[in-house]
Amino acid sequence: MLKGGAGLGGLGNARVVGPVGQSATLSRTIATVRMTVGVFFILFAQYKLIDPGFAHGGFQEYLRGYIAGSAVSFYRPILAHMVFPHAVFLGYMVGVVEMFIGVSLVLGIWVRPASVLGALFMLNLALATWWEPGHGVPLWRYFGAELDKLPLLFLFVIFYVSDAGREWGLDGRQRDAAGR
Repeated sequence: MLKGGAGLGGLGNARVVGPVGQSATLSRTIATVRMTVGVFFILFAQYKLIDPGFAHGGFQEYLRGYIAGSAVSFYRPILAHMVFPHAVFLGYMVGVVEMFIGVSLVLGIWVRPASVLGALFMLNLALATWWEPGHGVPLWRYFGAELDKLPLLFLFVIFYVSDAGREWGLDGRQRDAAGR
């Protein structure tokens, strides 16, 4: 569908509008970012699933650091009493969740559920690492320390809201096939 405005006689500002009112360029940009984030998550997951070192030691070390001080106070007991006792199983589950998110984003299938899971995953990591800069430091340092988590959290929100699997993804093909 083409939409144009009256500005400059309608010249030069017509644009293709996607399924949710997005321009084709925006939809393709979001799809490209979606697939790139998916590749990152596959890379994160593969070493956790292939090498037992993460589930059998590495994850426990992370948890000890989170429990000892970097996690927000209300989250420490959850990590200590619910997560740590099952650290080996949950260490592998981290890899499985990351792989599910990555494959979903790359293929563009189940992008909305994967985006919800990814946003919760990033929120979990932010809660576990919030105090890494220490207590009593300027506020910006906390946000600066979360720059590896918060942007991904916001990208997952964008993927969900924009229904990012519709462009260059199997979600869009499934919906197209169901509409026939």
